[in-house]
Amino acid sequence: MDQTSTLIRFFLLLFTTLNFFFPPITASSLDHRYNVGDNVPLFANIIGPLNNPSETYQYYDLPFCHPDQVIPKKETLGEVLNGDRLTNTLYNLNFRKDRVDRLLCDKKLKLDEITKFKTAVDMDFYFQMYYDDLPLWGFIGKMEDDSWTGDGSGPRYYLFKHVQFDAFYNGDQVVEIRAFSDPNHAVDITDKTEIDITFTYSIKWNSTTSEYKNRMNKYSKASLLPTQRQIHWFSFVNCVVIIVLLIGLLTMLFMRHLKNDLKKYSSGDEEQDKEVGWKYVHSDVFRCPSRMALFCGILGTGTQLLTIICLLFVLAFFGVLYPYSRGIISTSLVVFFILTAPVAGYSATSFFGQFFETGWEKCVLLSGILFIGPLFITMLLLNTISISIGATTALPFGTIVVIILLYTLIAIPLLAFGGIIGYRYRSKFQAPSATKISPREIPLLNWSRKTPGQMLISGLLPFSAIVLELHNLYATVWSYKILTLPGILFMTLVFLVILTSLLSVGLTYIQLAVEDHQWWWRSIWRGGSVAIFMFVYCIYFYSRSNMSGFMQSTFYFCYNFLFCYAFFLMLATISFRSSWFFVQHIYNAVKSE
Repeated sequence: MDQTSTLIRFFLLLFTTLNFFFPPITASSLDHRYNVGDNVPLFANIIGPLNNPSETYQYYDLPFCHPDQVIPKKETLGEVLNGDRLTNTLYNLNFRKDRVDRLLCDKKLKLDEITKFKTAVDMDFYFQMYYDDLPLWGFIGKMEDDSWTGDGSGPRYYLFKHVQFDAFYNGDQVVEIRAFSDPNHAVDITDKTEIDITFTYSIKWNSTTSEYKNRMNKYSKASLLPTQRQIHWFSFVNCVVIIVLLIGLLTMLFMRHLKNDLKKYSSGDEEQDKEVGWKYVHSDVFRCPSRMALFCGILGTGTQLLTIICLLFVLAFFGVLYPYSRGIISTSLVVFFILTAPVAGYSATSFFGQFFETGWEKCVLLSGILFIGPLFITMLLLNTISISIGATTALPFGTIVVIILLYTLIAIPLLAFGGIIGYRYRSKFQAPSATKISPREIPLLNWSRKTPGQMLISGLLPFSAIVLELHNLYATVWSYKILTLPGILFMTLVFLVILTSLLSVGLTYIQLAVEDHQWWWRSIWRGGSVAIFMFVYCIYFYSRSNMSGFMQSTFYFCYNFLFCYAFFLMLATISFRSSWFFVQHIYNAVKSE
């Protein structure tokens, strides 16, 4: 009991320290300073249905008031990948200059333009803009159905013609801005075939004591509400309890059984030796499995992806990644994936080279295509869909060429370099006992000791520990909840790694105890099974959401497939490495016959 309370206190201390020393989010390091009256440009970004976050279009795809010359803002690679398409607008929002009912433009809408607006209102379209790198949103219009009108004439469509901006400043810096589509300034476009509309806007500046460096904190309020904190802490305690229980069970297992087994095996007593099940497979446990090149390719790719995740957490802890930091996450993923290519090559060939003298080139090749192959095919499919409907998620041809060149000219050479280094500096593996030519026959096993049964156990327990935080993550990516506490996500990842390792070690021992020596591939499936449960949960999350339409559904399931597939590779690698060290330890601890 004392050990349990000590472990819980340790995790609580670590969790608190992470959140204290690494604040959730900070603003950009570039301090934007303005004089009174300076022009601060307002950029229009995207429009799209509220319930379909992947279905976004360019702002001027709808017939809004636009400048004589629409000038797209120069974007980074990450912004393009993120689907941002910033352009100039007619709004004139000078720093600390109030404006009331200023004319934006007089516009005569024709039937086809009215139809576009009615469709947008029906689908609950919103717009997104950026002012001094601060995001703001507003709705395009509103719809009132029969229950509101009560006249049986069908739904009524109203278009908002006035936008109210509320801006907040501290000294010479913009701290916050909000946009309100004023429902009191709405025009009925239900039965119109042609209409003249005067679009206007207002802006009111207010002083605030909030500092510029903390201006992004407003986006973290959803994560800091008491209810959300309770959910996070419940998830945290749930993980700790499961880990403590597993540690207790494994301690009993190892102390009572494994320790006795080692004593019996080391004593040389033949009568006692017969009671040690895992002793009989000592000449088979280090036998390389079939498709060894593919096996090592999984280890290489999984190690690379785990490295990328850790690097992203480092950026988050130092405040580089924060909500609505346009394109930084996408850019970081591309850069890290390219720069960590040597990790994949080295991890694959250094392990493969312990057993084989030739064939390491195939390991490097598989490490390079195991994830990038499905990623390329999926992105090609999604890009084709985006182009067909004119969504902003469609990548320009130039961006595609740049990404291909970066991967071809940088990532592939780095991957090969890592493979060469791993092969040349490999260590020769010395098995504790000689491997027989013919493998030992495996006895008949019940379902719980076979691969599907072990996958159920090793996947369900870790998944049950992370499901609450997984829900928050899905809600952040596919809804409008904002999760801005990297310490929580990091600790969840740590718990997931610990649980996967503990279960892999325990189930490997149980497998060897019944004289089943084919544990290599099974350890891969045991660890990766968590990702299967994650994908099943994503199906459940979609069924409970308001997302709809072919494009949104395709994007949702394709991106979640890639996400879960990446976790399959990472957790499979962790599972095998844990079992590998365990198997080496127990067979090195006994004398060789």
